[in-house]
Amino acid sequence: MKLMVEQKYANSQSWWYRFVKRFCDIVLSLLALIVFSPIFLFVWLADRFGDNKGPLFFKQVRIGQYHKPFKILKFRSMVVGADELLHQDPELYKKYVAHNYKLEPDEDPRITRLGGWLRKTSIDEIPQFINILRGDMSIVGPRPVVKEELVEYGERVDKFLSVRPGAMGLWQASGRSNIGYPERADLEL
Repeated sequence: MKLMVEQKYANSQSWWYRFVKRFCDIVLSLLALIVFSPIFLFVWLADRFGDNKGPLFFKQVRIGQYHKPFKILKFRSMVVGADELLHQDPELYKKYVAHNYKLEPDEDPRITRLGGWLRKTSIDEIPQFINILRGDMSIVGPRPVVKEELVEYGERVDKFLSVRPGAMGLWQASGRSNIGYPERADLEL
């Protein structure tokens, strides 16, 4: 099935378009990594000397183009062992599940002080330029999702996974945190 998906949708974009898009992704992500290198240094220093002990990067498996899994990179914004911490409070966990697996930042005990600022400013997303450079992602495209979210795309999942996922897309521009499924799926397709 994977090969059929690749053949069906790969023909819809010319090789020239794919070449130019990939070239732009490489050039722009290299430029962004150079420009944002002081932010990498600042976050690293704030992480090392602040209360945000643990690895600098958060890595999570997402599903990319043609169902290929990859590890997305972000600056870590939560404490180490965040899932266990959430499960320690049954009432808070119920609220988390009831609110589409989200909590307000001020009531989420997993988010560090630095992490709250990183999320508010979207600086936590900057390491994704490394994913773009590697070819896992593109600058523009639908956001990559975890395997469990693919069900939200229904019969259109192959179309969704026919393009390289992006760091930016219509869903983010339209108010990302305020738009859930199925509206998100409609925007990204």
